[in-house]
Amino acid sequence: MQHDLSTKTAAVIGAGPAGLMAAEVLAQAGVQVCVYDAKPSVGRKFLMAGKSGLNLTMDAPLDVFVPHYAEAADTLRPILQGFDAAAVQDWARGLGQEVFTGSSGRVFPRAMKASPLLRAWLVRLNDLGVRMQTRWRWTGFDGDALIFDQGRVTADVTVLALGGASWARLGSDGAWADILRGQDIAVAPFGAANVGLQVEWSAHMTPHYGQPVKAVAWQAGDTTSRGEAILSARGLEGGGIYAIARAVREGAALTVDLMPDQTVQQVAARLAKKRGKESHANHIRKTLKLEPLKLALLQEWARPLPQDPQALAGVLKALPVAHIGLRPLDEAISTSGGLSFDALDEALMLKARPGTFAAGEMLDWEAPTGGYLITACMATGRWAAQGAVAHLQAT
Repeated sequence: MQHDLSTKTAAVIGAGPAGLMAAEVLAQAGVQVCVYDAKPSVGRKFLMAGKSGLNLTMDAPLDVFVPHYAEAADTLRPILQGFDAAAVQDWARGLGQEVFTGSSGRVFPRAMKASPLLRAWLVRLNDLGVRMQTRWRWTGFDGDALIFDQGRVTADVTVLALGGASWARLGSDGAWADILRGQDIAVAPFGAANVGLQVEWSAHMTPHYGQPVKAVAWQAGDTTSRGEAILSARGLEGGGIYAIARAVREGAALTVDLMPDQTVQQVAARLAKKRGKESHANHIRKTLKLEPLKLALLQEWARPLPQDPQALAGVLKALPVAHIGLRPLDEAISTSGGLSFDALDEALMLKARPGTFAAGEMLDWEAPTGGYLITACMATGRWAAQGAVAHLQAT
């Protein structure tokens, strides 16, 4: 039996994609919803994500999609099944935003930017009666009440969608972790995910700043990435590096294969050709058709270069990358760690606080870039809201 929920209230804390999706589902069920956000405007990290093209999801079947969430895959499977890649695309079209799938399977709005989608979403939420309170920072609980720096709020249900701990200036500062730990709620330590690498380059690398490292294979532990990276004064950034960031974070050594489409034997055979009066570097460049940036990386990380063709081929195929770790946590696209699933029931409700649900990046899961992050944020926001609706109907 469905209950009239028009007298029920919901507080959603955090106005990113998880919080806004939770607000949409709750409001569609008839609940009076207010979204609270510490920043002067909503969806700031969402808008930042869309600056280079808003990657909403990955056009892949569930059995291909879900394993990208690693150890959280089994927990997230039913949640993602409820709001999969096809559902994300239908949802965007429902807001008047046509989407397209790129050659890699990544799905983007035709407009590429996040702002048209966010504007249409906020219009829908406004039409549903959702209220927005910006510049309201949540500071904790007081019994059944929510405490903000602007005042005290009570609601029949609460959805926490406070984000991870990166890009603090956009709202995800991770300050909520100490609040929940203070309630004896388990929160795993944060780590940087999808983040660049810090490298202290020697002076001869300066002319190469801003150039892409292409057609290589990065290897860290059991993870291999064929993605590109951009070389900058601070190190290496880009999808190729983000894909191996977790393995590096967990202590794996990093190497790069500068010639991933050839075997060691093939490379050694080419290097064994007579070089005459040419310098060693010129011989390598010409026989292997090695572009200047790759040659510079070889000279940067393998000095002195082996003279023996077989040994040099081995270095070219597994060049140790000398780095000083990942970029700082606040610069990461996303974070690992967060609110433990053990602290939540199957509806994403806090076991220690009935009626309080959690969603989005604040939960303890991580995934690569490629649409997996936004999809899981929206899917968990939807799932938590559905749990909150069911809770209201049962009470």
